Amino acid sequence: MEELNLVKEQIKTYVIECEDEKSLYLLDKLATGKMLRSKLILKIAGISNESIKLCAVIEMIHASSLLHDDVIDDASTRRGEPSVNALFDNKTAIMFGDVLYSKAFAELSLMPKEISHLVASAVTKLSIGEMLDVDLTQEFNTSYDKYLDMIYKKTASLIEASAKAAAILSNKDGQIYATYGKNLGLAFQMIDDILDITQDSKTLGKPAMHDFEEGKVTIPYLLLHERLENKEALVSLYKKTLDEKNIVWIKNQMLETKALEDSILMAKKLGNEAIEALKDENSQDLVLIMKAMIERDF
Repeated sequence: MEELNLVKEQIKTYVIECEDEKSLYLLDKLATGKMLRSKLILKIAGISNESIKLCAVIEMIHASSLLHDDVIDDASTRRGEPSVNALFDNKTAIMFGDVLYSKAFAELSLMPKEISHLVASAVTKLSIGEMLDVDLTQEFNTSYDKYLDMIYKKTASLIEASAKAAAILSNKDGQIYATYGKNLGLAFQMIDDILDITQDSKTLGKPAMHDFEEGKVTIPYLLLHERLENKEALVSLYKKTLDEKNIVWIKNQMLETKALEDSILMAKKLGNEAIEALKDENSQDLVLIMKAMIERDF
């Protein structure tokens, strides 16, 4: 998408304005993802100076959160490329994340008050979500509410704010698009959690089934734990390095109990609710974004 290049150029312009050569160098080392939030904003608000700047601010905030996330998770790769903390060190990754955060907020402060407050509030939720994510790795979590609250704050809140802010920019119904964005974010994270189990390491760009080793009890594991007779067998593998035998056992149990199948259905239900919210909005592109995500092969 040519418009995504406009967003990348705007981000580069903002970093150049920081007048720091190292920051510009580090920006070049960031692995670029699908830019889901920008695609969402541009589909809702169209292409204008305001929407491109909003995209750039959101992408900088998102990139910053990932830089910090990689330090927290001690991750060595991001999207199949070496992460900034692996290329340099944790201090560099944290400080560059802070540069992106603070520059994004400086630019956000120049935007309409309703939009700046909306996005800033989402970033507060995102940061709380990061803390919840860490807290939930302390012991085997069996609470759906805690899991859903964490993925809402950590992932869905910024996508929700992106969609609502774009609607406000273009004089559309903010609440309808907020509902779409929230459900998109929840479904996106659930599917990411499912892919950690169903995809191989090469496809993922990180070790497969790494979430459970890290202490993350995601939706498939929650369902599996609930349905297993021998729950202790699963809990005993929590935060352990999984060998091939353990991996095969978990995958087989996921299939036998339909934990994986029902996790996919839960994500699809959220996606379909988002599509339903848009039924009067003539937003076929957004429907296609959601369908592409929930109708993929797992």
